[in-house]
Amino acid sequence: MFFEPGKVGMKPPPFKHTTYNALVVPRPIGWISTVDQEGVINLAPYSFFNALTGDPPHVMYCPNGFKPGTTEKKDSLVNAEATGEFVFNLCTEELKQQMNITSAHVPRSVDEMAEAGLEAAACNLVKPPRVKASPIALECKHRMTVTLPSSRHGTPNNVVIGEVVGIHVADEVISDGIIDIHKIRPLARLGYLDYATIEPENIFAIPRPE
Repeated sequence: MFFEPGKVGMKPPPFKHTTYNALVVPRPIGWISTVDQEGVINLAPYSFFNALTGDPPHVMYCPNGFKPGTTEKKDSLVNAEATGEFVFNLCTEELKQQMNITSAHVPRSVDEMAEAGLEAAACNLVKPPRVKASPIALECKHRMTVTLPSSRHGTPNNVVIGEVVGIHVADEVISDGIIDIHKIRPLARLGYLDYATIEPENIFAIPRPE
């Protein structure tokens, strides 16, 4: 089938749910920690996240929409813009339940890292803490927010771009001079309520052509 989302939306018949999140898969999870100007920690997962450039390194995440029942911007957007900093925390298979807890909508005054039972670890160059249990964390400086066209229902779409200024890699996931993906088992986002784990037996290399 073929359809134009600008005319019929993202769930034309026979689809029962929005299709777009199931079309570009798998996606890395942007588990983003920020702090507000009073120092309250915010931690939230974003399914629209990825690396952008390697030198200098940049990443992006999309805190789209409003806080439920309000016309307020998402905390991860407000905090990053106000303080100029955020942290990406890699979500692994063993952290999936804690990640899911942090997807809940809670008041701005709630420390979502503590709410999920996660220990915070201080960063070196930015104020937001990282998730101590995450094997990889990227300390980022906010470089810009790109405002995209609003949704069909008028909710905002934003792309936060940050430069990676510091990188944490747990020593135990380094093997023979490389990051051992077998030891990390990162979690990937699929469509609907589905996720996937990168299992060791499914990893293979394809040499590039000369």
